[in-house]
Amino acid sequence: MNITVEKQPNCTATLRVEVPSDAVKSERDRIVAAYASQARIQGFRPGKAPRKVIEKRFGQEISGELEERLARKAFDEALEKEQLKVLNFGQPSSFSETSDGSVTFESLLTLAPDFSLPDYKGVTVAAPSAEITDEEVDQNLESLRERFADYSDIEGRGAEMGDLAVIDYTTTLDGTPLEEAVGKPVGHLSGREGFWLKIDEQSFLPGFAAQLVGLNPGDEKSATVTIPDDFPVADLRGKDVVVELTLKELKQVELPEVDDAFVEKIGGGKTVAELRELLGKQLEAEKKRKIDDSKVNQIVEYFNGLVDFELPEELLRHETQSQADSLVKRGVQSGMSEDDISAQQEEIFATAGMQARTNLKTNFILQEIARVENISVTDQELVGHIAQIAQSRQENPKKFIKQLQREGRIPGIRNSMLVGKAIDFVLEHATVEETSAAPEETSE
Repeated sequence: MNITVEKQPNCTATLRVEVPSDAVKSERDRIVAAYASQARIQGFRPGKAPRKVIEKRFGQEISGELEERLARKAFDEALEKEQLKVLNFGQPSSFSETSDGSVTFESLLTLAPDFSLPDYKGVTVAAPSAEITDEEVDQNLESLRERFADYSDIEGRGAEMGDLAVIDYTTTLDGTPLEEAVGKPVGHLSGREGFWLKIDEQSFLPGFAAQLVGLNPGDEKSATVTIPDDFPVADLRGKDVVVELTLKELKQVELPEVDDAFVEKIGGGKTVAELRELLGKQLEAEKKRKIDDSKVNQIVEYFNGLVDFELPEELLRHETQSQADSLVKRGVQSGMSEDDISAQQEEIFATAGMQARTNLKTNFILQEIARVENISVTDQELVGHIAQIAQSRQENPKKFIKQLQREGRIPGIRNSMLVGKAIDFVLEHATVEETSAAPEETSE
């Protein structure tokens, strides 16, 4: 075969192939012979039908298989001779047969990015101790008390800091309803009925809670708040918004005593000591998870800051859409409306695009580390991992594997495992510096 590869931008290349007539004839003869041996044609014994009959009867199928075989051989030869890292060979096209019987065709290849690995052993990462203090257990215990608290109506006094208020409210900017003034959805800031909030400076907007102090159920008030500079809707930052509110109910929190009866009620053991021990173990496991996530994020940031290279456009488009879908899903789960999402569409896709680029770059870097370090995922490891997934979903492992095969998801799972092994390798060889800072929470 005469093979040429013309590399192009964005990790693509055009593969051009010319197959000599004798190689074409030899491959066609093998295909026709296979059809002749298996075909059942009326008037002929099995395997005895003349070649012309076979070619006339199965001409389209023979041509299709010939093209497929020639393309497959060309791809294999190109991989060997050109030392290409091909992600996708594309669909061969422009098949044509010359007068001497040779065949030419071409295909658009998607290549893995070409780059040099940075130093990946001894990367410095910062991480706090995973030890859990008594104060952290106390804070968690207090959160449990709040989750199982009772609420009673307050009578005979006005609202105070720490109370719970139930309010109806609407908002305006320069006398115009907020969404109308801004020209886009602003979520819960536009107004709500029966809205619960704790009267403290951490609730709602800065300066709002203090204006509720002294109000009684049934009271109405016009409160003015200044939108902070980090508010999601940029058009409102620094603006004074008027909140017209009615205090519907005023409630106080009645926290349960932490005793053995409380422990039994929440299923945390039999005694307060057992509950504290359980909380300590849960907090330690969660803290270790956050520390590990933080280390991974630092490694990703390190690699992406040192290495830059082109990415395959098709992969980038697909990953960007996937990230955008995830952002929309999380937005819906957090209470965003369709209007909210529509108004932030450009921001969503911009964020998704940046995350997609980071994800793909990191993936390629870790795959290359795995290649250099001879890291691999065995079939046994792959099957075991898939079986665990099936078990967690309470599905039959064999049926689950077949479903994944039909959907073409097995290679992706293997790649995820390979990337996981590569990041573990980098972390094992990292230099860890202890810090007093708490690990940052990561979004899923």
